[in-house]
Amino acid sequence: MQRIANLIVLKDNQVLLLKKPRRNWYVAPGGKMEAGESIYNSAIREFKEETNTTPANPHLKGVYTMVTRDEQQVESEWMLFTFVSYDLEGIPFEITKEGILEWHPVEDLAHLPMAEGDRTNLQFAVSGKGVQYGTFVYTTDFELIKEDIQVSYEGEEH
Repeated sequence: MQRIANLIVLKDNQVLLLKKPRRNWYVAPGGKMEAGESIYNSAIREFKEETNTTPANPHLKGVYTMVTRDEQQVESEWMLFTFVSYDLEGIPFEITKEGILEWHPVEDLAHLPMAEGDRTNLQFAVSGKGVQYGTFVYTTDFELIKEDIQVSYEGEEH
């Protein structure tokens, strides 16, 4: 199963997002983990590669199973680990081989074009306490079929 780590920076009520050219959808910078790499190191490495900046003190905010299926058959499945940081060092690229980097008001996460599972996890990452877990099931065209979300809060019972 493939493992992906991404990272969203929230600074001055703005989030740094990558606009991918394929669908013109927004994502948090990130990518595939390398063999033997920790999720933390992967998120930082991928963020640096895609933005030319270093995130400050990232925290894990989400662990997700992502599934695409055609009818009832699973086409692909991967794990996504989402981190948040509240600052960064350096000046981000504007355009990269991965797409266009843009700062957006955090409220824009509610309506920018993106996969609906990404919307759920990124909105939680920048606003929620605790860690969110979930499964997102999509069609092969990335239409959300189902989501199942849980949240855990350290030291609290809910």
